[in-house]
Amino acid sequence: MESFSIRNFGCRVNQAESFEWSAALQKRGLRFEPDAERGEFVILNSCTLTARADRDARKFIRHILRTNPQARIVVTGCLAERNPDEFGKLSGVWKVIPNAEKNSLPDRLAPGIQASESGEVLPFRSRALLKVQDGCNMACTFCLIPMVRGRSASVPRAEAIDRIRSLAGQSFKEIVLTGIHLCSYGHDQSPQSSLLDLLRDIERVPGEFRIRLSSLDPRLLAEPLLEHLAMSQKVCPHFHLSLQHGSERILKAMGRASTPASYRAIFDFLGWKSPCAALGADIIVGFPGESDEDFREMEAFLEQSPLTYFHVFSYSARPGTAAASLPAVAATTKRARAMRLRQLSRRKNVFFRRRFEDTILPGIVIRKKGFAAEVLTPNYLNVRVPVCAAAEGAEVRVKITHAGDLEILGDVIP
Repeated sequence: MESFSIRNFGCRVNQAESFEWSAALQKRGLRFEPDAERGEFVILNSCTLTARADRDARKFIRHILRTNPQARIVVTGCLAERNPDEFGKLSGVWKVIPNAEKNSLPDRLAPGIQASESGEVLPFRSRALLKVQDGCNMACTFCLIPMVRGRSASVPRAEAIDRIRSLAGQSFKEIVLTGIHLCSYGHDQSPQSSLLDLLRDIERVPGEFRIRLSSLDPRLLAEPLLEHLAMSQKVCPHFHLSLQHGSERILKAMGRASTPASYRAIFDFLGWKSPCAALGADIIVGFPGESDEDFREMEAFLEQSPLTYFHVFSYSARPGTAAASLPAVAATTKRARAMRLRQLSRRKNVFFRRRFEDTILPGIVIRKKGFAAEVLTPNYLNVRVPVCAAAEGAEVRVKITHAGDLEILGDVIP
């Protein structure tokens, strides 16, 4: 029985694609091998959002060529879409699969083998991931994604609900709904649909499971959708927003029709309706033209916001984007600003964590090592417990005993 390994870089959409491939390949008789140094097929699902993502993918390929030279390497994803010739000419790379042909990947690796529903499938993740949307119609000046993923395309609602029903039937307690631009779900369909429509349909599916949403674009968070997100019993109280900046001038330069005031209104609404929710954001620091005043405006905005964490990215010029030709901010300045914002994020996150000390919360066992486990709560607290009898993927109740700077500790409650 041949084995395969998968290594993801980048977004939750890549993870959801790999989740699907893993199940499909196992149903065709291949064996999942978690260690890429031992896989006979090694699949790299790449990202090209930043220069660092490019470097990480290339570094991984070099590592596999050195440590597992007999492997048949399959490269796909956004970097492979952007630079297919780079990998096609590389000795040791067996196939390069463009994004538009990703769905055919299991057939490429196991041609002519009929999938069987009777075989055992080792879950790729303890939580299920489902891609319901791909591509993006926006034109942010810093972003390559519309070029490598194409225009927005949504999975038909009936098909998405069938997949949800199947995953719930496999006893997944949490399903992560993903999309490159998830908030635009259904806008390309006829008749037009929406993410709100999809969520309402999902909540009619029988089963004890929760839905966690990947990144949400605040430009498309109308009040009816916000109301549903905040009040739903199925949707995890964890909302990650693609803010990108807190200066109105820089947001305009980024091509984003947003303002800090509109962001603040969304925060206030979610904070009022769902006070225990984790609120996260993507932030780009060092965008071309970002002055000291712009940075201070963003820093003050983030500090005063109810955000509980943010992912900080130093701006990385992407060839072919409008922003790539603009005068760059000095690398040392970008690093210093990024460090300040990451420190701010850590402080805010510790403050959020400590609110839940001595509190009992539900959670999913996402990882086990011996007797110990990591439990993820609906509001995105990753709790380390010393003893856990439950299997990965199981739902447990955990009492948080300590929320420190580096980790959250707790005990599983019977």
